Amino acid sequence: MKLDIRRNEPMNGDDRGTSDVTADIAAWCCGRDEAAARRLIAALYPQVIAIIRRRLPRRVAEEDLAQDVFARFFERLGDYDGRAPLSHWVARMTVNLCIDHLRAEKRRPELRWADLTETEADALTATLAGPDKPAPDVLGTSQLAMKLLDLLGPADRLVVTMLDLEGRTAAEVSATTGWSEGAIRIRAFRARRRLRKELLKLEKQR
Repeated sequence: MKLDIRRNEPMNGDDRGTSDVTADIAAWCCGRDEAAARRLIAALYPQVIAIIRRRLPRRVAEEDLAQDVFARFFERLGDYDGRAPLSHWVARMTVNLCIDHLRAEKRRPELRWADLTETEADALTATLAGPDKPAPDVLGTSQLAMKLLDLLGPADRLVVTMLDLEGRTAAEVSATTGWSEGAIRIRAFRARRRLRKELLKLEKQR
């Protein structure tokens, strides 16, 4: 079946009961029921696209990535055993695909002071000046943060983004990714240490 997620009107997955979703899963797995597939896509699309928009790899169209998610979803739906909520299973699948795309991208090995725009450089200077100095420009800080995060591996970037930028707990990150809370904390510690080193390197280049 060729998936066409653009033709499915998104709806809230909470609008449909668990029994309805279970019936649609069975209908797809047993007979490749396209009507059931469309209902599943419509129920899950809002969640999938929201995750993609937060984790979107550069130069990857969000609808193309959503298409990949649902292609993998239906390919592996027969393996779903119901032990975890379907929303958690789909979230992990979506996050993993985003990580796969990030790994496939060619990223810069280092960030130099000369790579910063004037706004980003001013934001970094204000940040390094300490909390008693004027607050750095919000836009410049955001742009600088994105460039620094690009230096991290996809999984490290995901953990730091969810914990530090989105304010999620280790338990919430674990529910989304399937990684243990201990592994998440260790990964976050190492990623933050890498970011601190990069900031110090930039400071020396001023």
